[in-house]
Amino acid sequence: MGTSLHTIFFFIVAISALVSVHEYGHFWVARRCGVRVEVFSIGFGRELIGWNDRHGTRWRISALPLGGYVRFFGDADAASARQVDASELSPAERRVTYQGQSVGRRAMIAAAGPLANFVLAVVLFFAIFVTLGQRFTAPVADRIQPGSAAEAAGVHAGDRFLAIDGRSIESFEDLALKMRLNQGTPVEVTLDRAGQRLELTITPTITEVDNGQGGKQKIGILGVVSTRTEFKERGFFESIRYAVREVGTVVDVTATAVGQMVAGTRGTEELGGPLRIADMSGRVARQSLADFIWLVAALSVNLGLFNLLPVPMLDGGHLLFYAFEAIRGRPLGERIQEFGFRIGLAMVLSLMVFATWNDLVQLRVVQFISQLFT
Repeated sequence: MGTSLHTIFFFIVAISALVSVHEYGHFWVARRCGVRVEVFSIGFGRELIGWNDRHGTRWRISALPLGGYVRFFGDADAASARQVDASELSPAERRVTYQGQSVGRRAMIAAAGPLANFVLAVVLFFAIFVTLGQRFTAPVADRIQPGSAAEAAGVHAGDRFLAIDGRSIESFEDLALKMRLNQGTPVEVTLDRAGQRLELTITPTITEVDNGQGGKQKIGILGVVSTRTEFKERGFFESIRYAVREVGTVVDVTATAVGQMVAGTRGTEELGGPLRIADMSGRVARQSLADFIWLVAALSVNLGLFNLLPVPMLDGGHLLFYAFEAIRGRPLGERIQEFGFRIGLAMVLSLMVFATWNDLVQLRVVQFISQLFT
């Protein structure tokens, strides 16, 4: 019970932080565009705690902490997809609605949520680097595993990895991460061997490993082991630079993994939903606060990316419609937009169901239930 409560607590902390920042991005830009905000809600369902600010916005914490929304004046729903009948509003009231703004301002408001998630990630990574610095394993091959891809390519013990496919490597973690995403594609590796720069082509070996949640995943490995720990202190401005770079790394890894899933070279069983996020939040929080902050930062980047997908119902879908509106000089027809939002809703719900099923399988819930009836 204690472990379950611990997991639930840190899951709620993580989700609430990510959603609050995302929605506040929409809220902050909307206010500066002159839009009246009626509700800022963290969670869905029945209101647990609420208060009104001096601008008339109702701030609320609701019973189901799995999301949130901002409702603008004149909206007929929380997604700002539909507006109340404009004939019922005066010209002054229409000017403070979301739909009454120019297409440029609506695009800014829609993009502000994902952008806020990227900013949050930079801030969290910066906080870790500026206070704790960066501790990492040196990208040095202390030992070469017999029969490995590295041995076949000619890597020697003591070689230091400098770059992969032209992209610099600063830690063994960088190297391992890039290899985990590789599904057997040859890579160009730059090494430092006793001061001499070498170029080698290595094809990682594909192997199945335990993903830590009861399932398996295919990853690429070189077959090198590093035990050398290095520590780098980061100054204020250097921490900012590395925080931005870390966000870029998360974006690159996520985009690569999703692209491989779409192409069929990576299994979709790695796609996780709320149950796996909850499980991960609890496990990481037990390791250290810094690890938990790192996880929240990475999740924030992924939330921002997900919301930028050009799918109606998501911020990216709004931006897609606004792009068409800017090109055509007028909005798409209401029937087209409504059809698009229905398709988008079906896609999002299908993805949630699929991810939740993956969670149940990977966390062995399905196996546990099946054993009860066998």
